[in-house]
Amino acid sequence: MAGDRPNVLIIGGGFAGVFAARRLKRANVSVTLLDRGTSHVFQPLLYQCATGLLSEGDIASPLRHLLRRCRNLRVFLGEASDIDVAAKTVTARRFDGSTFDIDYDYLILAAGARQSYHGNEQFEQFAPGMKTVDDALAIRRKIISSFEIAETLPTPALRKPWLTFVISGGGPTGVEIAGQIRELAIRALSKEFDSMDPAEAQVILVHGGERVLESFHPSLSGKAQKTLDKLGVTTVLGRHVTDVQRDHVITTDKKTKATEQIDTHTVLWTAGVEAVPFAGAVAEATGVTPARGGTIPVGPDLRVAGHENIFVVGDVMSLDKLPGVAEVAMQSGHHAAVLISRVVDGKAKADSPFKYRDLGTAAYISRYHALLESGPLRLSGFLGWLGWGGIHIFFLAGSRNRVWTLASWASTIIGGSRGERAITYGDPETARRPYP
Repeated sequence: MAGDRPNVLIIGGGFAGVFAARRLKRANVSVTLLDRGTSHVFQPLLYQCATGLLSEGDIASPLRHLLRRCRNLRVFLGEASDIDVAAKTVTARRFDGSTFDIDYDYLILAAGARQSYHGNEQFEQFAPGMKTVDDALAIRRKIISSFEIAETLPTPALRKPWLTFVISGGGPTGVEIAGQIRELAIRALSKEFDSMDPAEAQVILVHGGERVLESFHPSLSGKAQKTLDKLGVTTVLGRHVTDVQRDHVITTDKKTKATEQIDTHTVLWTAGVEAVPFAGAVAEATGVTPARGGTIPVGPDLRVAGHENIFVVGDVMSLDKLPGVAEVAMQSGHHAAVLISRVVDGKAKADSPFKYRDLGTAAYISRYHALLESGPLRLSGFLGWLGWGGIHIFFLAGSRNRVWTLASWASTIIGGSRGERAITYGDPETARRPYP
């Protein structure tokens, strides 16, 4: 790469980072993409990896392969830990603990978000979130091993805590994984166990709001609720999970403050997200006050106030209450790259405001049942399912991933089983205590 080109550093290989890198491939710049993983992960389908419908390879594309046509780009593996805005340097941490510095002329912060426990980080030990492939595989281990442990127990009473699955959060991710666990139990596993019936599994969706999927129109939310009811998912509204232990959770009514204990060995957390820790370092270095969830306020053109060369995009930015969805990340990453290209080329309108185009929202409930909302268009049931599938296949990165994902879906629809049920124990310490 030419040494006299401006250096653009992109932090994060998610939707925002990838779309920014692709837009800059013909720009007169040198691009460095820094990510703590080696792959771009299609997060909207992580729950299907967690429930055995897809493999991690179906939803993860190696960044080096995905961006191989960006000849002005290099990819670094590491995690951003500190920033010096005066020196225009970001410090990154390697996996062996050592650090290295990356110089930049322009910075695009696209580091994304992590699961938020709202100040109760101790919950994470027993209630994993779902933001990474590691999270999905850990959840798969908890789900599959719970059924296997239940098979060894002689009575329904002893099996019940192992076959009770509690999901905290009634947004798209919570609803999707609740439906998938129930489908796994009543369809894929229905004839594979001898001592117990997997349909004994109870899936409890705990949500503090008045209805599930509150980001959707009430009519669609109502249809989703009916589908969940038909599947056998128990929906508990107006309550929060307020304590999580190894063998139970405590829920609390928002109004009466009455508490209830649910005995369970599997709790999944989907109730909110927050910015990654590096966002705090950027906020401190640039002198801005973080917004809700640690996100960084930006101007209409996605720049940080007082720092014309720093752009914040995707889930880590705070602008006009935009939702934390993939479409916002894609479009904002692309927009930041366009502005940098214009500045480098000396063109006008280098400060054009970001205009988000809402392409719609979709959520999968169960087989042949999904929701799709785009402007006045509202689809549910089979039509919603077709629309949901089309959108996800279109945005899934890589032709190989699209083909194998379609093949996995078809196999499940035709045969009813789920082939991706292998469990991993992760690091050696986890392997010594593999069960939930």
